[in-house]
Amino acid sequence: MEIYTAMRHFADSWGLLAMTLFFLGVLVFTLRPGAKASANEAAQIPLKED
Repeated sequence: MEIYTAMRHFADSWGLLAMTLFFLGVLVFTLRPGAKASANEAAQIPLKED
């Protein structure tokens, strides 16, 4: 039971912080100024002829 309590405490504190930072990082990466060109290029990959 002691391990469960420690893991639960870690998930409630640092786990939430880690997930929040990851979410903000993905958001910044997606909304950065040069993202539109690379997103459009990636969107066209299935339509390209080999």
